Amino acid sequence: MASRGASSFFGSLFLARLADQVLLILVPLVVYQQTRNVGWSGLAFMLETLPRYLMFPLFGILCDRVSPVKLLRISQRSRAIISLVSIACFMVWGGLGWLIGLSAVCGVLTGLGFVAREVVLPQAFPEQPYQQVASSAQLADQLGMVLGPLLAAGLLKWWSWQGGFMVASAIFLLADFGAGHWLRYSQMSGWQPNEREPWGQALLRAFVLVWRLPGLPRLVGQAAAINLLLGGVLATSAALVTGFYLRSEASYATLQAWAAAVTVMTLLLIARVSVPQRLLGILSYFSIMAGGLLVALSPTYLGYWLGYLLITGFDKSYSIYMRSERQQVIPAGDFGKVTGAMILFNNLSQPLAGASVGLVHSMAQTRSLLLGMALFMGAVGVLSFWGRRQGRVNPASQRC
Repeated sequence: MASRGASSFFGSLFLARLADQVLLILVPLVVYQQTRNVGWSGLAFMLETLPRYLMFPLFGILCDRVSPVKLLRISQRSRAIISLVSIACFMVWGGLGWLIGLSAVCGVLTGLGFVAREVVLPQAFPEQPYQQVASSAQLADQLGMVLGPLLAAGLLKWWSWQGGFMVASAIFLLADFGAGHWLRYSQMSGWQPNEREPWGQALLRAFVLVWRLPGLPRLVGQAAAINLLLGGVLATSAALVTGFYLRSEASYATLQAWAAAVTVMTLLLIARVSVPQRLLGILSYFSIMAGGLLVALSPTYLGYWLGYLLITGFDKSYSIYMRSERQQVIPAGDFGKVTGAMILFNNLSQPLAGASVGLVHSMAQTRSLLLGMALFMGAVGVLSFWGRRQGRVNPASQRC
């Protein structure tokens, strides 16, 4: 029974991510096909991604007040309905506003579903080690991210974009069906609504707890440093592969495929092998840093290739370590709000990385910037992991 329920749960996560990725690919492409203007396509992409980051803390508060399972299902059903409504509005009235509006609303609902899932995970399978549960969830996400663009490309080749939207809507409904099937076998218990605080007070409390709960400032600093390097690498990868190493666009596409494959293999290994939590964190963190050094310094494409795979392969495994650590520290009644605030803080460094890349004007400067990011990440890691060890020597120093 438990395995059937687990398959339905993780299958639901996979299908929701798959449909998300289909829309994430289709909307900017359709906008560009309609306008032949890259700016409008970029606007659609920004409106899909930006709202979810800004709304994470509020969604976290909501998940403390309303059942996160209910919110997860509302997110899936709403995205299915909005996809169909957007097509109907476009066909009746025309104009791109419907598609861009779809991007913004689906981005918000995707953020709601993500935070709700994070709150559900620690309680979904209490009989299983949390590290393995988080790894399976991350694997479902990754598979959806890999297969989503392929499905979108196939839909555009063999069908109209309207058909692609209908397929995405159907996949969201299947994801909701999977979540409902899991609930029939679920052993989830212990969630209690927390409605004691007004919204403003709850938001302030979330930010305060992020900096006061033992270990959370360290995790935020590490995740922000990783995202700084990751953002810089992702923003410069196409230019370095095709410009500095003089490789073809096909080589760049192959690199992305290898990165996805290595990530999936890493997550499969973690899901099946028990790794000590601290070892997983240190190994993942400093493997990413080593990858950053290779990306910044390697004179050959092979070195860059290895560095890129280290970064992408261990990024998700560090995410599992971080989830395992925070779920042990955050009080159950505050888990949603604190998790939402942490997600916001963890990801603020990615736009900073993009802005930093925008200031450089040569390949040499780009590589120097990446080197600086990798060294900064290494310094943060040494100080934070060493600080945690010192805290263990003196447990009183970790008390709030």
